[in-house]
Amino acid sequence: MLILNRQAVAAALPMADCIDAMRIALADFATGGYKLFPRQQLNAGPGEVLMGLMPTFSQAGGEKLWCLKDVLVAHDNAARGLDNHQGAVLLNDGETGQLRAVLDATEITARRTAATSAVATAALARPDARTVAILGTGTQAETHIEALRHVIPDAAFVLWGRSRDKVVELAGKSGAETADSARAAVADADVICTLTGSKEPIVELHWLKPGCHINAVGSSNRMARELGDDIVAASAFFVDSRSQAAVECGELLQPLERGVIGPDHARAELGEVLAGLRPGRSSAQELTVFKSLGIAVEDAAAAIRAVKNAIDKGLGQRVAW
Repeated sequence: MLILNRQAVAAALPMADCIDAMRIALADFATGGYKLFPRQQLNAGPGEVLMGLMPTFSQAGGEKLWCLKDVLVAHDNAARGLDNHQGAVLLNDGETGQLRAVLDATEITARRTAATSAVATAALARPDARTVAILGTGTQAETHIEALRHVIPDAAFVLWGRSRDKVVELAGKSGAETADSARAAVADADVICTLTGSKEPIVELHWLKPGCHINAVGSSNRMARELGDDIVAASAFFVDSRSQAAVECGELLQPLERGVIGPDHARAELGEVLAGLRPGRSSAQELTVFKSLGIAVEDAAAAIRAVKNAIDKGLGQRVAW
């Protein structure tokens, strides 16, 4: 069995490889290469660390594998100098059930989420997109800057977050410009990535440039949303999984409950667009939104690619099981 800690995952999964893995896996998901099962969110009580369990079965490429990610959310971890998200990804042989690999889930999550946004941007944003607004200053802000540079090589980044010190720090490391407000950050943006923990909308429709694309990443909770009814109703809306969106996507569920949108408002899953099964952007002026809930298919694809690369490069630690 192979064990890949956070450093080994980072070394084994360059962002370009992760983007490639997400593009292939999401198209495979749309054509039956993966079976996705409902995410289980377990709550032990007020203030306790939350646990999520994310299972999927892969038969893409002719190899059968089970993948399970357990992710723990500890909201006080920032004060401890730790990422709020912890956990592991397990890969099991789909024929024998034997455990093949254990990988650090924090690094897998950080990379696959940003890589999926890059895939969505390449598929849905205008071909001439250049200015990218990053709203948020956490781990995902750093990985999104890295990932978006792969699909928009000459991108100009503008950063905004609630902590000015963190904005300045990240701008210094990434070479991005800073903005004093979310409105200023998105004013000229062709692509917007919302990467916050906000439970209420942080962007308004009349702030947006015609034809922009939004990757809404920050929440996977029906009671939270980063985009308001106006943006959702006006947009061509895409998801990573319809089944997961139906129970977790606040951006869709809240306006649906108010009758602002209908039950079929989501135009397609991203994988359906990648596989050529459903249309993507319809015009240069269209507002497109990709709601990233983060699905186990992405974890599995990232873990599979990381393990393959680790074996090729001699990374990680092998133990008898």
